[in-house]
Amino acid sequence: MTLHPFFEMMMAGFAAAGRPALSDGTPEQGRALVAAGRAALGAGPEVGSIRDLTVPTRGGAIPARLLLPKTAPTGLVVYVHGGGWVIGALDDYEVLARHLVALSGCAVLLPDYRLAPEHPFPVGLEDCEDALLFAAANVTELCGAAVPLIVAGDSAGANLGTVATRRLRGRVAFALQVLLYPVTDSDFDRPSYRAHGEGLPLTRKDMLWFFDHYAPRIHHGEPDISPLRAADLSGLPPALIVTAEYDVLRDEGEAYASRLAAAGVPVTHRCAPGLPHGFARLHNHVGVVDAEIRAVAATIATACSQAGG
Repeated sequence: MTLHPFFEMMMAGFAAAGRPALSDGTPEQGRALVAAGRAALGAGPEVGSIRDLTVPTRGGAIPARLLLPKTAPTGLVVYVHGGGWVIGALDDYEVLARHLVALSGCAVLLPDYRLAPEHPFPVGLEDCEDALLFAAANVTELCGAAVPLIVAGDSAGANLGTVATRRLRGRVAFALQVLLYPVTDSDFDRPSYRAHGEGLPLTRKDMLWFFDHYAPRIHHGEPDISPLRAADLSGLPPALIVTAEYDVLRDEGEAYASRLAAAGVPVTHRCAPGLPHGFARLHNHVGVVDAEIRAVAATIATACSQAGG
């Protein structure tokens, strides 16, 4: 399928405006570039309440944002945002979080994990792991009942979420892991990298830039950065993995789904046709993206219902 017309127009507009790639500047400039696009995302639906809180971690307290539905939550989703471990903030993901809350009936907790290069690997991973431990220990206080726990994230956030889940195997019970176009490996020569490495929202150059800011290259192949290379993926929670057709990360996401399934983990994998990396936050503008997010929310709701029952 050809690239969706919305994204063709978006990339043409970026080129006409001379918009730099994320990897053309500093991390601070990349963060500012993403922040400048927040208003264009549109508004999220009303939810029951939103409050900011702090989450204790081994490196000190980090901010977080809790969004509750208008009715009693049926689950708690800890959503770890993307951004190559380098960019992304709570305000960049609140609209998507509101959408997930309204559609799934779950509460959503957004941890503001610390970013590289100021806080390189494994700081962000440890923050994510500690946020999941906090959610598990305080789910009743946060949601008013002992509801099921879901870990979710996109891109590098999906990487952090699934790695933290593996590290917490046997200690915390998760009803589901939701991985949107996850980073699962450090092989930059896969066919999807060669096919989609330029002219799209995420390029091969961007990924190299992200990895090099996150950790020294000697560590890139370690399982806590490249979870596809973990020796044992058994005993992990059921997974929903959504890849994008026009994404350098497509092949490694598909490979991770296959590895999980081979390890006995129930896996649902969908490749979103015609869509590029990073599509999830554009659900207000693209009907097929909204349909994907609605399908994700439905899977979350079903997992919570089954776990709660």
